[in-house]
Amino acid sequence: MLHTLNSIFPVRYTVMGLSVFGLLLSIFSLLALGAGLGAFVLFALLVGIGVYDLRQSKRSILRNYPIIGHMRFMLEFVRPEIRQYFIESDNEATPFSRAQRSLVYQRAKGEPDKRPFGTQLDVHAEGYEWMNHSVAPTKLTSHDFRITIGADTAQPYSASVFNISAMSFGALSANAILALNAGAKRGGFAHDTGEGSISVHHRVHGGDLIWEVASGYFGCRNDDGSFNPDKFTANARDPQVKMIELKLSQGAKPGHGGMLPGPKVTPEIAEARGVPVGVDCISPAAHSAFSTPVEMMHFIAKLRALSGGKPTGFKLCIGHPWEWFAMVKAMLETGITPDFIVVDGAEGGTGAAPLEFTDHVGSPLQEGLLLVHNTLRGAGLRDRVKIGCAGKVVSAFDIARLMALGADWCNSARGFMFALGCIQAQHCHTGHCPTGVTTQDPLRQQSLVVPDKAERVYNFHQQTLHALLELVQAAGVNHPTEITAHHIVRRSTDHKVKSLAQLILTQLPNRALIDHELNGLPLIYRHHWPRAQAHSFSTALA
Repeated sequence: MLHTLNSIFPVRYTVMGLSVFGLLLSIFSLLALGAGLGAFVLFALLVGIGVYDLRQSKRSILRNYPIIGHMRFMLEFVRPEIRQYFIESDNEATPFSRAQRSLVYQRAKGEPDKRPFGTQLDVHAEGYEWMNHSVAPTKLTSHDFRITIGADTAQPYSASVFNISAMSFGALSANAILALNAGAKRGGFAHDTGEGSISVHHRVHGGDLIWEVASGYFGCRNDDGSFNPDKFTANARDPQVKMIELKLSQGAKPGHGGMLPGPKVTPEIAEARGVPVGVDCISPAAHSAFSTPVEMMHFIAKLRALSGGKPTGFKLCIGHPWEWFAMVKAMLETGITPDFIVVDGAEGGTGAAPLEFTDHVGSPLQEGLLLVHNTLRGAGLRDRVKIGCAGKVVSAFDIARLMALGADWCNSARGFMFALGCIQAQHCHTGHCPTGVTTQDPLRQQSLVVPDKAERVYNFHQQTLHALLELVQAAGVNHPTEITAHHIVRRSTDHKVKSLAQLILTQLPNRALIDHELNGLPLIYRHHWPRAQAHSFSTALA
């Protein structure tokens, strides 16, 4: 009953409704009794504010919460004062997250992101990192940094070094997908579909798509959930699709799989995924199209051929190292290499996942990226495979740092969600997102005005790359791929200052693994590489 009433007149409109009712009563009082002028002025003002809130397009919060939404911005206005007493805590992640959002909001709105009075960080703290600069900085003409993925394929893709990470329609609202893709189209960068496949909303604006194919084979499945090559071909050969990404796991819940409950499987979502309306939509924890590393490589080759020769790769969060080594051995045995690998860090987010998985399963991005980069070097394959990465990538320094550790490009989900107006209310799984980003409620979605938010997505991408340009110039190089671990410095646990090249082994000798030069390599290679098997994901451990 309450749910029905809320759908007819949402509770969040209560203050607006009461204000209208109060205005009507005050008008009656003025006409009948000649009293109540003050009440009339007050309620007229409130109704005027509410009408303005509902009609403006800049702030999703106010469109969804007319009148009362202003309380948030009042608190935000006095935040520097109240933070000292009410907000700050021993949890360092909280202010860091707030700083991330503030940076994205400013760049998305096209506002200045400069800061007075120097750094707000403790430069003497353990773990503090910085980039060394050059006394002979370069001068570049463009911040449109690009790399070529799949140079040897029939349809190579010139990709931006900063793209939208995988977020499915269903996890995000239709308006959020429309805004992301419109921003990507204008900025010339890529939009990863997420495993929910390609919806009608992805196609409206024509922005470049990376089609993610996961274990549910959404958009290319038979009724029993198995892979359907004909349906795959029909989607993959769409000119809007630029790359094919086979998802093995995601950082937020690797090895878990997932389920979209039947009530959330709307006709639009069912059409995109190729599943029945109103029936639980299962994402299995493992693929059914292959069961060994060698079979996986042949499946990648099959996807590449069916797509018409588009760059094809896979995404994973690093788990058992021998399984990753087995994939590399399968590449060597079959001669089939993916065109790219996206490393997803365990710190990445999702709409909903068990706490134990979000906090304690999967390798963090730095460790996973280093392992993938070094193993490909050791196997003599690094020049054939491009590496992307994702996991709390928001700022230009994040991009520069990860490229210094071996990435060729970075993806961001969190940053682009902030650009859409996400305030991290953490109601993604409830359908009650206050900004219309992660809800399928038609009324809540309307608060996200697509042209305005598409502009913010574009601005965030452009301003972040402009900041990256300034870092690249300051380092004295010409492209972010030239930034190395020698450029990034960290104050270590013993308060000594060392470059990441000194702290982390970032460059395995080329071909060291296939030339059997294991002596002197880290234990993970000496112990697990010899036991990894190209024909099995298990290991021949003694």
